[in-house]
Amino acid sequence: MIQNSIVVRQRHERFLKKVCETMVVWGLENSEGFATSSSNDYEDSEGEPVGLICFWAEKALANSCIKGDWSDYKLVEVSLSDFIENWCVGMSGDELMVGTSFDANMFGFEVDPLDLIIDLSRELKNQGKEIELQKYRQLDDLVNEIINIKGAS
Repeated sequence: MIQNSIVVRQRHERFLKKVCETMVVWGLENSEGFATSSSNDYEDSEGEPVGLICFWAEKALANSCIKGDWSDYKLVEVSLSDFIENWCVGMSGDELMVGTSFDANMFGFEVDPLDLIIDLSRELKNQGKEIELQKYRQLDDLVNEIINIKGAS
């Protein structure tokens, strides 16, 4: 199990690097919405697994998950700016988690969407990149707001 968690963590680190390089996140969508799963690690206040929406940095890995319960899903490209500003902020408001780089066996990394924004911001800085947002002057403004929210809770 430890080895699996190391592999899942490594795939998440690659997710961060790759989406910041390409500025694209991949999702799977059908007529009912985006591909979701239930958390193995997090529970809500009633003890039920928290829902999560799955995203990938690599089209091929996302495509490999189109099977079983997800056999009727199609690949969808999401810009990194839209992912950060709309998806992650929205998932946080809906009390959902983000699943990154799930494999065909449904193993992947689970992360709070606001923490993911902070991680992506760090990686963008490491790569010397900036991202243009619609609702914030710059990504640092959003990150500072998140840090203030998390500090208050």
